[in-house]
Amino acid sequence: MYRAPVDEIAFTLKTVCGLRDLQNTPRHAELGDDLVDAIVNEAGRFAAEEIAPLNAVADKHGTPLKDGKVSTPPGWREAYHAWIEGGWNGLSADVDSGGQGLPQMLSAAAMEMWNSGSMAFAIGPTLTIGAVEAMEKHASQTLKATYLERLVSGEWMGTMNLTEPQAGSDLNALRAKAERNDDGTYRIFGQKIYITYGDHDLTDNIVHMVLARLPDAPAGTRGISMFLVPKFLVNEDGSLGERNDVRVAGVEHKLGIHGSPTCTMVYGDEGGAIGWLVGEENKGLACMFTMMNNARLAVGIQGLGVAERAYQQALHYALERRQGRAPGDSGEAMSPIARHPDIKRMLLTMKSKTQVARAICYACAHAIDMANVTEDEAGRTFWNHRASLLTPIAKALSTDFGVEVASLGVQIHGGMGYVEETGAAQHLRDARIAPIYEGTNGIQSIDLVTRKLPLAGGDHIKGFIAELKATADEVAASNRPEFGATAARLAASVQDLEEATGYMLAALADGRMAESLSGATPYLRVAGLTLGGALLARGALRSSGEPAERQAERTLLARSFCETVLGETAGLRSDIILSADAITAFDPEALAS
Repeated sequence: MYRAPVDEIAFTLKTVCGLRDLQNTPRHAELGDDLVDAIVNEAGRFAAEEIAPLNAVADKHGTPLKDGKVSTPPGWREAYHAWIEGGWNGLSADVDSGGQGLPQMLSAAAMEMWNSGSMAFAIGPTLTIGAVEAMEKHASQTLKATYLERLVSGEWMGTMNLTEPQAGSDLNALRAKAERNDDGTYRIFGQKIYITYGDHDLTDNIVHMVLARLPDAPAGTRGISMFLVPKFLVNEDGSLGERNDVRVAGVEHKLGIHGSPTCTMVYGDEGGAIGWLVGEENKGLACMFTMMNNARLAVGIQGLGVAERAYQQALHYALERRQGRAPGDSGEAMSPIARHPDIKRMLLTMKSKTQVARAICYACAHAIDMANVTEDEAGRTFWNHRASLLTPIAKALSTDFGVEVASLGVQIHGGMGYVEETGAAQHLRDARIAPIYEGTNGIQSIDLVTRKLPLAGGDHIKGFIAELKATADEVAASNRPEFGATAARLAASVQDLEEATGYMLAALADGRMAESLSGATPYLRVAGLTLGGALLARGALRSSGEPAERQAERTLLARSFCETVLGETAGLRSDIILSADAITAFDPEALAS
């Protein structure tokens, strides 16, 4: 059973992560609290009543391939069409393209709930939304006129075709080919693997965004172009024409997200798939990054969604399951395991990590929104830098937390968690892909350290750290005993982050790249944990308008996270500064000989 945490979501949007800032801008002046609450509540209702009941069904059924066609699980098609009828696909898309033009923050909130309902269901529309963004920014007016409104509405779905057997994270190895036709179209040849929703029966057409090389393209990523390749060609009147030369060659049998068809796609077996250039020749990387940046935050939200679902299920089970006698309980009856201190610890950890993931993802969406609405150049630059800084943290930490929370959920269920009947194992299996795809979390860490720390000459990260320190100071100044050691632990973590940042910036400046890369993963976790502690503390500080019991809950959550989880940052700081020599000296090939 899943119940959307609409009150928690609304509080995080409005009070913790800055939705009020957007409501005070001309573009979103009509976005009142009543409309926000209506959207959040209806998205939560749909997720709980329409999507969530299909999650276990889809996990068992999978997406079989028969006679060249992929079938989605029972109820999937009906739920998807009810979803597009609700207008959810175009929530944040441009109004001129048929979208609603709402902030990314609201889209992030809705996506959280859909992923809690079923990560396998929500990932399909996520790719379509990415294709919409790529087309809005890079496609010609002719392509937009033919495809955009139908993608925005969800009538057609989109995919992202990057990976090949020899080219995963390293796109320099990409081999798919494109040849120019005299009529301005292109013929596409090659194989793509791990293509999410590459084929299915939800929509009449599927619009593939495909990376390929032209014959005279420069080597490496400078020679990649992006092409729009539909499953069915589109006639001049908008009706569907003949089948394009693209087919699904196989569906992967995966650890999790069984309801999501992950396909091997083959282009050009019968003379070449017809495609249209998106953007400019040899500049497909810019188009790809438009989709990838959208997808990286969306994947972070997947980690959040699964974490919330796993936490709710573990809490429900812990309240029902009785074993032993908890401290302070009397009588002969066994206690609910939720009363045992070790289970309490795990539940608090699950809840606090879930809320941290929520706040960081929403804060990232807020930065994207502010960059879009801010008119002065300096302000727009600031918010673009902030979105760039937060995107790898939101993707990596939230997906790591998704796995950690789902694993704790299995532990709380005990032996019942290890068998499939309870569904706890499915959450862990589903969550495990999120730290891997759309750029592994190791790649997110490298991106953070090598590309995001140097923004504005290092001044942006320094200003970010100063903001975190100000929150720790605010907690200390509140003089509230119920915060316990929150202020001291948060201040210590800020210091850990500041020292680690200084080390990283110096290593980058000196060209000590091996040292920077050796410490990149622990650095991202230090930054994410410290930010998470600050956001929880901010929520507790700003909860004065809520009922007393809710204020106490927020303070307890911040205290628990800061007094337990934030203790990691000291060890991580040491790892960052001291581990490079051992890592660079390690020779895996010597062990294999």
